[in-house]
Amino acid sequence: MNRIHVTNSEPKYQSGKWSWDDKGDALHFEQHFDLEHADERYMDTNGYQFLRTLNPTEEVIFRKKFVRPHTTYDTDTVVINDVRDLVLFLMPKEFLSKKFLSLIHQPAVHRLIHSLIIYFEYFLRMVEFTLIRRDELACKMAQVQSEQTNEMKRIFSTHLRQYRMLVARNYCMIISGEGDLKKFYHTKEIVNISSKIKDRALHEQLLAVLIQIVWITMHRRAYFIIEMEMNRLFRSEHFLMNRKEYIKFTPVERSLLFGRNYKIFNYRVQCSPLIQDLKHVDHEDMPLLWIGERKYRGSDHRIAEVELEYIVPGPQLHLIDVSHGILGHPKKLYNTILSLDWPSVRYANFSEENDPYYIIRQPNLRIPNINEMHVRKLSQIFEHNFKIFRIYEECTPKMLMNWSNREQILEGYQDGISLLDIAKRFEQQLADEEGKRKISAIVADFSQVTHKMRKKKISIVPSDSDEMGGTDELLFAKEGDDYFFKS
Repeated sequence: MNRIHVTNSEPKYQSGKWSWDDKGDALHFEQHFDLEHADERYMDTNGYQFLRTLNPTEEVIFRKKFVRPHTTYDTDTVVINDVRDLVLFLMPKEFLSKKFLSLIHQPAVHRLIHSLIIYFEYFLRMVEFTLIRRDELACKMAQVQSEQTNEMKRIFSTHLRQYRMLVARNYCMIISGEGDLKKFYHTKEIVNISSKIKDRALHEQLLAVLIQIVWITMHRRAYFIIEMEMNRLFRSEHFLMNRKEYIKFTPVERSLLFGRNYKIFNYRVQCSPLIQDLKHVDHEDMPLLWIGERKYRGSDHRIAEVELEYIVPGPQLHLIDVSHGILGHPKKLYNTILSLDWPSVRYANFSEENDPYYIIRQPNLRIPNINEMHVRKLSQIFEHNFKIFRIYEECTPKMLMNWSNREQILEGYQDGISLLDIAKRFEQQLADEEGKRKISAIVADFSQVTHKMRKKKISIVPSDSDEMGGTDELLFAKEGDDYFFKS
């Protein structure tokens, strides 16, 4: 008999707002799903209505049917798949096509989401730095900027452009339509006729989901900045909406944030900023295009720093003292919709000296060396000896079917047994699952999970690769890590 997970069968939090009741002369809690105004339950993202919160019934259904199972890697920490699953549950029902669901679960899209999170983590810090500097220059005691300050800003802009290059590289792997992504390509092979309407709908839906994923990962802050920059990256400024919430940057601030390669042409010949950065890659930045594909060997400290930040899995980011939003944080600090549960944070007793997840500390920009650009041009690149292979947990066909039938599952649970009546629900579950599974099947599942989570020993296996001259291969990693090396 299956073990019943009580923690997945009851609501975790109550979402709503407090108001004063004049008749009762007391505070009254009004839940979000009972509010009259729909804008407090939904939010608009590129013209699509995403849920802002969940009611208790929806929360129980989500945790029971759609949450990442406990047999996957690092179930006690927040990873990209957790945020993606939450956004898939919050997105409108017109997104629930098999083609889009299959696309969003592709490894190439997972790598694009990963690079976007790294980019926006640094971009939001740069925007904050720009706004603070704007206020400093606008006051009466403003100081004239020195040449060292301008050089530091150029270095900051170069660092931001390097993260943008990673996004551009991963995005080009998707739009090229090669390998597993060939079935999503908009042009048919023989007749070369483009399905513009279908491709546009797929692009709009993917862009809206990416905005939601990055926004939730960034602690749900600076939504309009994320939306504006995401649309600029993938569309260009010709197609940006004119919203009052968007920040207007000066030409100097634009050159700092958007980089030196960003040019505005006529909309007929305009290409996206991502492609513009790939067209003008400096010689010392060329190894960036191989990050995540092969191990970097060289003396450029900046390339090694970006590679370390990119290939280290989310649950191990605190070991290198790096913050990527909520990735790698313990799940016990967050509720179902991945918002911080402040009572749990207080019980964790974090402080400025003991804060591995940057919950108390403020993420900041590291002041670079003034001669960093000159030193990087003198760096050397050696022949690579290791290729990096990724381990990606694919979504099972059963889970894809659940996402396709999300609306039917919601209706079925709401029309059937009450999810909030715990006693009746457990009685029904015991009656349905009695005698279905045998002990041998339970033991086999347990052995499979323990074998999957067990660390692999270092082993040297003869390699048949002609490219490396028939050398041996050295595998070293925990089997659940995102990357391991192969010579």
